[in-house]
Amino acid sequence: MNKGVIAGAVVVVAAVGASVFIAPRFMKKEVIEETVAPPVVRVVSPQVGDIEISRSLIGTVEPSDLVYVIPKAAGEITAVYANVGDYVTEGQLLCEIDTRQVDAARLQLEAAEVQLNDANANLARMRVLYQSGDIAAQAFEQVESAAKAAQIQYDSAKLAYDYQLEFSKITASIGGRIESSSMEVHSMASQTNPLCVISGEGMKTISFAVTEALLDHVKQGESITVEKSGSQYSGTITEVSTMVDAMTGLFNVKASVEGGEALVSGSSVRLYVVSDRAEDVLSVPVDCIYYSAGNPFVYTYDNGIVHQVDVQTGISDDVSMEIVSGLTTADQVITTWSPELYENAPAVLDGEIGTLTVGDTAGTDDSQTENGGSVEQNDSQAENGDDAEQNGGQTESSAAAE
Repeated sequence: MNKGVIAGAVVVVAAVGASVFIAPRFMKKEVIEETVAPPVVRVVSPQVGDIEISRSLIGTVEPSDLVYVIPKAAGEITAVYANVGDYVTEGQLLCEIDTRQVDAARLQLEAAEVQLNDANANLARMRVLYQSGDIAAQAFEQVESAAKAAQIQYDSAKLAYDYQLEFSKITASIGGRIESSSMEVHSMASQTNPLCVISGEGMKTISFAVTEALLDHVKQGESITVEKSGSQYSGTITEVSTMVDAMTGLFNVKASVEGGEALVSGSSVRLYVVSDRAEDVLSVPVDCIYYSAGNPFVYTYDNGIVHQVDVQTGISDDVSMEIVSGLTTADQVITTWSPELYENAPAVLDGEIGTLTVGDTAGTDDSQTENGGSVEQNDSQAENGDDAEQNGGQTESSAAAE
């Protein structure tokens, strides 16, 4: 047999052997081991308390007492003693009106006074004559009746004059602040237009309207909260209309506000009315509630394990959600969210330390490591095979030389 052929065969066998031992080395699947930290959670126990739902409405500030000062006689305003924004006391003079009725009443009073004086003088003379027997009793009675009539006429004229004089001097009927005024010197006062509007001192009133659905939750004596420019005031409902306002289709409501002197009459305020209430109910923070297909549930913590618990909920406000069933005060409801939360998932309470080691093997065990050692040996054998191939070449060259 040709020595060249033999040498080539030796080289091929060595190459195949090396590939047999080298292939497993590159096909080996290493063991992937990673350390996953369980989610750190915070918990809270369900609490028993009250939940209230408030409805926000807009109301208008009004004084508790509001008086429209209207003159009882028309005439020219001759003097003004108070202006818009002034605080006045009850009975304080606001303005004076020059009325012709005053002059007429004064003239009538003076005429009645003259007639009364004449009647009284005549009665005095007749009394002397009657006592002396110079006149009959019938004549004296006629003089006496005329004197009484003159007195009545005078009293009537005096009353009319006093009234007209009072009408010309406009005074405040209540103490308070002048909200608006039309009083100006030389302007004409009318019996159909108010001279000014006075708002009483003390509590303010809030007027607002509610729908029929909210009417059942608005009752006299109930409390409301009023908010204006960052300040809050407490109020009490005083009036609730049972008849629909034809203009708005709503029910008018009034509430008094304590300490609301700073509220400007006619301004708008925001108020909150309790529209629903649940007392002594179990509740959890709203953020703890999750939904699956529209069904509410919570995550609870129990000795390092997470549980998904279905619950039945009731009303809720911005903070708490009523729990009708599914939980007790002994449960620990998880308040923090994590994508690692699911049924029977491990978890660690905030402040505790815990890790989970997961061995993720892709295909082999420790025996593959031992095979790795054989691969290294095979590698050395392959190197030896390469040397043999070189030696084979040298042998072939020697044979050719012979």
